[in-house]
Amino acid sequence: MANVKEKNEWIEWLKAIIIAIILAVIIRNFLFATSIVEGDSMDPTLENGERVVFNKFVYLVGEPARGDIVIIQRPQKNYVKRVIGLPGEIIEIRDHKLYINNEQYEQNFLTEDAINHTGNFGPIEIPKDSYFVMGDHRAISKDSRNGLGFITEEEIIGRSELVIFPLSEMSRTR
Repeated sequence: MANVKEKNEWIEWLKAIIIAIILAVIIRNFLFATSIVEGDSMDPTLENGERVVFNKFVYLVGEPARGDIVIIQRPQKNYVKRVIGLPGEIIEIRDHKLYINNEQYEQNFLTEDAINHTGNFGPIEIPKDSYFVMGDHRAISKDSRNGLGFITEEEIIGRSELVIFPLSEMSRTR
């Protein structure tokens, strides 16, 4: 009798482990994943080496919004940038100020130094199926202005939600 009980206990443990693995795979592939910030282009919001959790599900049910910090998947590497312009909008930067559809947009997430190092750009119209992204450290960021170009919705694989490493920097990124 004890042998049957031990066998049932092993089967229950095996079931629990299999369920845990399946849940982990589902969560990792469809809901949340992590990414490491490489470089200083999002400084001071995100710093080089920080690990962020990003939400993969949010854009399956909705669309990127202005201000979202997104993970962009490109063949050579992933990028972390902020959505600035939405499909069909006109973006222009002049005299260190950002204009969206000819209206000045306040960038409260930037430092004064970053604002003062944003060169002139545009005006340029964003295609209907694309987004315009920039890093928060405008002077050194490779973004829609200078190398990444417009970003399609298919390339945006998630929204950054939380810094999880280093622990001293744990916070929401939005």
